[in-house]
Amino acid sequence: MDQRESFEAVADLYAEVRRGYPAALFDDLEALAGLGPACRVLEVGCGGGQATGDLAARAGRVLAIDPGAKLIDEARRRVSAPNADFAVSTFEAFEAAPGGFDLVASAQAWHWVDPEAGFPKAAAALADGGAMAVFGHVPVIPGEPFATPFKAIFDRYAPGAWGHPPPQAWYLPDGPVAGMFDASGLFGPVTHRGYEWTWRLDAEGFGRYLRTDSGYHFLPEGPRFALFDEMCAAVAAEPTPFDTRWETHLYVARRA
Repeated sequence: MDQRESFEAVADLYAEVRRGYPAALFDDLEALAGLGPACRVLEVGCGGGQATGDLAARAGRVLAIDPGAKLIDEARRRVSAPNADFAVSTFEAFEAAPGGFDLVASAQAWHWVDPEAGFPKAAAALADGGAMAVFGHVPVIPGEPFATPFKAIFDRYAPGAWGHPPPQAWYLPDGPVAGMFDASGLFGPVTHRGYEWTWRLDAEGFGRYLRTDSGYHFLPEGPRFALFDEMCAAVAAEPTPFDTRWETHLYVARRA
């Protein structure tokens, strides 16, 4: 199964457990990208609508696309805003009206888009003065008292993997996002903003989240779910609350 297809297989769970984005991020989109009542937004890879509702609450119109039909169904269910429309499509195959949007936004999805096709397509879809925004969550590797049991579990099922940056590290400031904007030659200077937050999870909630994380799909299903079960058991056995730490990173640039 392609990693992107793994989201479609758990679309209802993905829509339920995946977190939305900090309000400060949308405040910054207003200041940096012109998000507001007159703004026409094209959202690339909307998933279960985690960002769509917040975009629609501030924009004039949002068109949200995703290649997963089940995910689009979940996004429609979550987001009842009359100014939000949805379409099933990859961005590469989507026929965007030239200059038809003021903001192209992608939440936790741009790493799935072919950059050689994606940046030119985004630039062509933007009106004069339009902006592009790419943002995503990055989990921080847990510390004690969870690090030691988690490492032992990883050493059983995925030796050497514990402690390495997660796939979501693509969105960190030392990742490729800003450089990809620059390399396209189609956008002006990139502005970065970062946001830190904490998500308290119990064992059940942690297990539900893990099932939606495609970063574990390097493991076959048997060992993958055994790893999940043992990690959840380690959380359940520890009286200390499992307060997971996260960073969210936003990159915004105007069309050149």
